[in-house]
Amino acid sequence: MMIRIRSRDGLERVSIDNPNITISQFKTLIQNQLQIPIHNQTLSTNQNLLLAKSPPDLLQFTDMSNPSTLLSSLNISHGSIIFLAYEGHRTIAGPAVHPAGSFGRKMTMDDLIAKQMRVGRQENPHCDSVSFDRDCANAFQHYVNETLAFAVKRGGFMYGTVSEEGKVEVNFIYELPQQGTEEILMLLRDSDEEKIVDAIAAGLGMRRVGFIFNQTIMHDKKDYTLSNREVLQAAELHAESELKEWVTAVVKLEVNEDGGADVHFEAFQMSDMCIRLFKEGWFETEIGEDVDPKLSIMKKDVVVGSKDVKEVDNDFFLVVVKILDHLGPLSTTFPIENRITQVTMRALRSHLDRAKNLPFVKRISDFHLLLFLAKFLDLNSDVPALSECVLTQTAVPEGYQLLIESMANTS
Repeated sequence: MMIRIRSRDGLERVSIDNPNITISQFKTLIQNQLQIPIHNQTLSTNQNLLLAKSPPDLLQFTDMSNPSTLLSSLNISHGSIIFLAYEGHRTIAGPAVHPAGSFGRKMTMDDLIAKQMRVGRQENPHCDSVSFDRDCANAFQHYVNETLAFAVKRGGFMYGTVSEEGKVEVNFIYELPQQGTEEILMLLRDSDEEKIVDAIAAGLGMRRVGFIFNQTIMHDKKDYTLSNREVLQAAELHAESELKEWVTAVVKLEVNEDGGADVHFEAFQMSDMCIRLFKEGWFETEIGEDVDPKLSIMKKDVVVGSKDVKEVDNDFFLVVVKILDHLGPLSTTFPIENRITQVTMRALRSHLDRAKNLPFVKRISDFHLLLFLAKFLDLNSDVPALSECVLTQTAVPEGYQLLIESMANTS
């Protein structure tokens, strides 16, 4: 059988002839097949192992520390992913080699440029951590899970704050117009609506900080973290943002030990080299049907390890970011924009009625409600005024309150 090993070097495979082996025997196979000495290996079924910064951190991961434990007793079977941390360095074998600048051949200018484009794993993100407001994260995953059943892709822009230490907080998710299939997420961007969203965010003291999307249920059977299409889309949006702490978040369904399914959030930054390659036009953007989705294709050779290649494992472009959660300043109870069900004035009426015991400013402290209202208000005066009331939690001027209530009463 085949076990997938995820380490800082990406995803690799280890072949096993006998499924009833111990962890000690498994480590010997890793040493033989991946050239990592047994004494340098720390294994775990917990992906947080890859976030460990020091040897004491590694000691927290004990589920695979007993050398005599059988792999089968840990529900590890064909296709399972095990996480590996190791000390030291090694050379990774790359895909097919195209000799460049080797003996007997003159180096061209392209060869020289390729030598500068050395793709390696970036150890540290610019973003220290990303924390999700529980309600906004739940609203996104609930729709993807309950309504879309993880059958098609869905995405959104994350908005919040970035601290001086590089900590990102996500307080709302704007779901832009889009069309999703099992493999492709087409963003039908509306520049006028995005201007309104950015104006509301600015009034709330927030900005666009990242992109979130879900992978479909079929992805659980695949052996890569992000596909080449997903890498391209994530790199494009990261490059557009010009924000070094920009985060890409992924929501996925994973089968648990009982055969049920759990929703998981993962967060990454695209590496500095990935963004540079994208900005300078190195990525092949037309992806053929026969291309392995776990590989990104370059227009010219780049250096991976000691080899010149045009195919790069997508995992080289991903830098893992730690995920936290918090309770943010906004609620997420108003219907969300650009979904299957259109938002109407009746939704405004029922939302205001449901929260009628709260102060008016609390009743409108919801980004999705502010976006709905903003389409009927002046972008330059009304939107900043209402957003500032929500930011400072001060009383909403009576004129705005009457206007909003009269809009609700037209339903």
